[in-house]
Amino acid sequence: MTASDRARPGRVTLRWKIAALAAATACLVAVAVGLLVHFWTARDIRERAEMRAFNAVYSAVDTYRRTGTLIDGAELDPPALPAALRAPADADRHTAYDRHVDGNSGPTVWAAQRTGGPGSPVLTYRVNTSSELHGLRRLDATMAVASLLALAAATPLAVYGAGLLGRRLSRVSETASRISAGDLDARTGPTKGRDEVDDIAATVDLMADALGRKLRDERRFTADVAHELRTPVGGLLAAADLLAPGETEDLLRARVRDLRGLVEDLLEVSRLDAGAELPVHARVPLGEVVSEAVTRTGLSAEVEVADRAGSVETDPRRLERIVGNLVVNAHRHGQAPVRVTVEGRTVVVRDHGPGFPPDLLLAGPRRFHTGRAERGAGHGLGLTIALGQAGVLGADLRFTNAPDGGAIATLHLPT
Repeated sequence: MTASDRARPGRVTLRWKIAALAAATACLVAVAVGLLVHFWTARDIRERAEMRAFNAVYSAVDTYRRTGTLIDGAELDPPALPAALRAPADADRHTAYDRHVDGNSGPTVWAAQRTGGPGSPVLTYRVNTSSELHGLRRLDATMAVASLLALAAATPLAVYGAGLLGRRLSRVSETASRISAGDLDARTGPTKGRDEVDDIAATVDLMADALGRKLRDERRFTADVAHELRTPVGGLLAAADLLAPGETEDLLRARVRDLRGLVEDLLEVSRLDAGAELPVHARVPLGEVVSEAVTRTGLSAEVEVADRAGSVETDPRRLERIVGNLVVNAHRHGQAPVRVTVEGRTVVVRDHGPGFPPDLLLAGPRRFHTGRAERGAGHGLGLTIALGQAGVLGADLRFTNAPDGGAIATLHLPT
């Protein structure tokens, strides 16, 4: 199963996540810069207006005291003067900010100072900041347009960069998926980037090398043990045949035959692991091959062949091996009745027992794991061999449980 096969519907890829994060970051930066520029400019406009009004009042009061006249823009006790400046406590100059807007006038910065002692008129001067604030609004609009343009330019770049990273990660993920599916020769190789992704790729390759060595050692050990046991087991079986008839002889012979069957199964597993098994295809009637396989087991099973079941091109010996193992497993770990259904290119073996254990449905059959507390019911290689032989045929073997109880093994032969 590849990385694309495991993709969930509606999944958001890493490319779009990174692009969205880059876009959000660009938006935050643009908003932060825009607010900073706006407030700094607005503060500068107000401070400059206060300084102009402050200096203008100083000149106006000096001129008024010397000549008794008012300069342009100066007023004495105007009605619109803010309340805070109507009665200054002393002769010092004071300023106030009036947010009132009347047409094109305002907001306004006022500066006021008494012309003499207490009770004397208050001379004022005001600076209209409407033009400066209009320029500030134009600056805000320019900043907004520039931010949108920068965002429009940055997002495709982020998508492209995220796509490069996503493809490199997908390559690593694809390699890991192939390794988990049994392809121990899969490697990522260089990912053209001396960064964390390259480290991950190198780590996956090192893990594959180590896993491959361990599995090859395990397979070699299994094959060696099975091969070395084959001769002494054959000798035991021959010796058992020389014993005098009796209960002890029958029991010993049965155990020796079980041991020989285990050795043969181990040899078959080692050949499957090594990829040494090659199918021999022939055109055969599927229903007849399945019926013959069930008969060879010596176990009872209902065989139902649909009208659409015709001839198929496959390896009949391996097909019989698969069907036989499935029927034996159904009797050994399930309950009667056992039904075998043949329809089209599909063979279904079902029992009415407790069903397959959850770990088998999740991870598939495991060697020497029968799913039962008692180990005397088998050595746990039947389903493993059936799955391996199905792989040799290019067939699909799946294990499920029926809703009303019982285990179901479904074999789909390739076209």
